[in-house]
Amino acid sequence: MSKNDNLIVGIDIGTTKICAVVAEETENGLDIVGIGTHPSRGLRKGVVVDIDATVDSIKQAVEEAELMADCEITSVYAGIAGGHIRAFNSHGVVAVKDREVREGDVKRVIDAAKAVAIPMDREVIHVIPQEFIIDDQDGIREPLGMSGVRLEAKIHIVTAAVTSAQNIVKCCNKAGLNVIDIVLEPLASAGAVLADDERELGVCMIDIGGGTTDIAVFAEGSIHHTSVLGLGGAHISNDIAVGLRTPFEEAERIKKRFGVSSARFLASDDVISVPSVGGRRPREVSRKILCEIIEPRVDEILSLARQSLVKEGLEDAIPSGVVLTGGASALAGLLDLAEEIFESPVRAGMPTRIGGLQDVVRGPMYATGVGLVLYGTGQDRPDTRFRIRDESIFGRVKQRMRDWFYQFE
Repeated sequence: MSKNDNLIVGIDIGTTKICAVVAEETENGLDIVGIGTHPSRGLRKGVVVDIDATVDSIKQAVEEAELMADCEITSVYAGIAGGHIRAFNSHGVVAVKDREVREGDVKRVIDAAKAVAIPMDREVIHVIPQEFIIDDQDGIREPLGMSGVRLEAKIHIVTAAVTSAQNIVKCCNKAGLNVIDIVLEPLASAGAVLADDERELGVCMIDIGGGTTDIAVFAEGSIHHTSVLGLGGAHISNDIAVGLRTPFEEAERIKKRFGVSSARFLASDDVISVPSVGGRRPREVSRKILCEIIEPRVDEILSLARQSLVKEGLEDAIPSGVVLTGGASALAGLLDLAEEIFESPVRAGMPTRIGGLQDVVRGPMYATGVGLVLYGTGQDRPDTRFRIRDESIFGRVKQRMRDWFYQFE
């Protein structure tokens, strides 16, 4: 195996699967050269609950990606999600020195905007400028060099439980990987599936994964809202397992092969064979019954996502509509049901802006993995922030998060 400094690796540590994506920077952009997936055994609702099981799954996915890409993976961009994620918008105002905006003025206004109280058990993982305002002139994205006396900044701050980030890093380290950066998964997914014109006009991206549903709203080219719901495709499979009294693995298979988000979209009421538990004989069940089990949970996930928008007053801020991505979004009939609930146009989000093995990752379940390597494109990678066998990993996580917090200094 060979090492290549142009390689970027993203690892999506999800509730139902671990996905490692290897990409190579070329003159024409980013080429996907390897991918590895393995069932995830150690997470619940996006949060690590079993370190050893998670480490084993990461190793299996990374080995598969190494084999396909013929390389040795040592450093990765890791995604983070889960119900512990909290995000909010903030605003800061400063006076401009010398009547011309300089780097020091931008630093001061960002500092003023992020001067908010953060609980001790939480740390900031992203500080994202939305827009700058100079003397009541809004919509400014690059204020340097402009004349004015008053500078304002609107920013989006994302926080996470520091212990959850610590566990993600610890699992990667135990699998022999250094973590270059930790990235909020809905931000990564959005980078892979959203078009620039959608971001400008206003769009909501919903990433329905195994254990969580990630929501990100963009308008005027910048992020306006992010949130994470503790529901996902695994909950649909669990409902099927309980309702049809079948093993969870069989419920997952039945959902993917025969599942439809609503009985209204069912083309034919076929009869399917459902394996039983405890060595009992398989049973014959109508597909309509299966759909009646699936529909309430799907309706709940989409309705909660819409309520998240209504709560923030953003239901009218997405004229481009909704983009659904994530593995669970492949459920038949889901787009039609989402259009009814959101009363907006809905499309499926597939990874774009990539070359190479793009047909291999041409599916919504790879949106986060591809988004992580896109995030790494153009990033400074002089050294890894989290190293293998660090004695004080907790301290390094907190220090790195402080670095994120002051990334504009």
